Amino acid sequence: MDASTAYRHCESVVRSQARNFSYGIRLLPPPKRRALSAVYAFARRIDDVGDDPAAPVADRLAALADERARLADLGAHPGDPVLVALADAARRHPIPLGAFGELIDGCEADVRGEAYDTFDDLLWYCRCVAGSVGRLSLGVFGTADPAAAAPHADALGVALQVTNILRDVREDALNGRVYLPAKDLARFGCTLERDGTGRTTDDPERLASLIRFQADRAGRWYADGLKLLPMLDRRSAACAGAMAGIYRHLLRRITADPLTALETRTSLPAWEKATVSALAMAGIHR
Repeated sequence: MDASTAYRHCESVVRSQARNFSYGIRLLPPPKRRALSAVYAFARRIDDVGDDPAAPVADRLAALADERARLADLGAHPGDPVLVALADAARRHPIPLGAFGELIDGCEADVRGEAYDTFDDLLWYCRCVAGSVGRLSLGVFGTADPAAAAPHADALGVALQVTNILRDVREDALNGRVYLPAKDLARFGCTLERDGTGRTTDDPERLASLIRFQADRAGRWYADGLKLLPMLDRRSAACAGAMAGIYRHLLRRITADPLTALETRTSLPAWEKATVSALAMAGIHR
């Protein structure tokens, strides 16, 4: 399979499955857009393997091990469009492919149903599943000082993942998953347990305080992560800024009304995402 065909497949994955990231990716020039689409498509594949509810735990862990092996030998899969595109992208950009191994580590933790006692424990997970993607993206964006930029790319990934966790608290709880640190739950007197109708049994004021506490924490990671933008070229900064902006808007909605956010999955309408992207392209980051 030629690289052009492989990239077109990856871009179709982005259009159909990257609900928020696609707004940022489309702001990149074509070579970087194709490369980041390949990165996203492989990351998405890993996530889908880990999240497959129909597959037994052992099968999912085996499938993740298979993806880890394929990553170690990208050139050996000429019929796999995602791997063909990723191999080509890695030849053209300094993409730290080892970060995909961290993403697989995080997905394996999901499959095993691991919980997190402290925020430091959760931070390991966030860096695996999202900080890794930030560092992979940085390889596509390019920067004059990769060593200085990488921690900010990692921090931006952590901020996005904490936002994801807050957005998905209800959905995760119904699926038997709790990502918020146990010590934070105890501090605010919350359990995230739900009754037979699916509604939370926690005291509303305590629950709202817990969510706002986590949102404030995410805000600090955004402040660190956004220091990345001046270290990028204009189009790459617009891409990262659009992605961050969409998730920051989500976080603000969750913070403004935590209890509603816990009963319904918070999302932004397409027009609002487009507005955030346009502002990012203009160099305005809110």
